[in-house]
Amino acid sequence: NETFSPEKIYVLFFLLLLACMYPSLAQGTYENCCLKYGSGMRASIKKKIVSYRFQQTDGGCNIPAIVLKTKKAKTFCADPSQQWVQEMLKNLKQEK
Repeated sequence: NETFSPEKIYVLFFLLLLACMYPSLAQGTYENCCLKYGSGMRASIKKKIVSYRFQQTDGGCNIPAIVLKTKKAKTFCADPSQQWVQEMLKNLKQEK
């Protein structure tokens, strides 16, 4: 019978822990990612949009999106192929 020494158990535990952590490190963080699009936006909120950024499909971000930010720093995820989103971007560019 082979018994496991405490050192072997520690090494095995460390390798198991490392194997479990690796996929989560490779996926990146989702805190700044849009994972789905919002269902729509009220006109009153559209008027409060002050900035935007493009989200690329890389790392943990799995959809292309326009991330809209309001005056109160709330963010909304929008589908860049939607007509209203394209019009909003055009208006925001003209205001700059």
